[in-house]
Amino acid sequence: MAIVPEQTNDGSVERVLNIKRCAAVVKGGRRFSFAALVVTGDGKGRVGYGYGKANEVPPSVSKAQKQANREVMDVPVVQGSIPHAVIGRYGAAKVILLPANPGTGIIAGPAVRAVCEAAGIKDILTKSFRSNNPSVLVKATFNALKQLRTREQVEQLRGVNLS
Repeated sequence: MAIVPEQTNDGSVERVLNIKRCAAVVKGGRRFSFAALVVTGDGKGRVGYGYGKANEVPPSVSKAQKQANREVMDVPVVQGSIPHAVIGRYGAAKVILLPANPGTGIIAGPAVRAVCEAAGIKDILTKSFRSNNPSVLVKATFNALKQLRTREQVEQLRGVNLS
């Protein structure tokens, strides 16, 4: 199932990654509820994700979009890639992100690819281990992106010149 990123009118990218259906058996039959996982970003280094639950699909997606817009974070993008290699972990998932040369593209699975595209990363190599659950992979990817630092940020933190 190919999921196409949806461009909004303000230029941001929103992508519905996963919709889960849960059934509760009640006296009259089954009662369904839905959970949606959404990734949003501006394609210029800002990205967020949200998880929403409701009794129907459209309200769950809109709840997830609202949460994703509230949880936006900045990602350092250097020449279309990331500044250095990083490992992100969340629960059972482990994601390795490696910078790539221009023209490589995004080499990633669907969940990690959606986060990278929304953040505006054009060239990256990734590998995920242990878990293939999209929501856990997205959280592990965000854990990795939070660890990224540019050369200028490291110089400022250490108080030295690295050139």
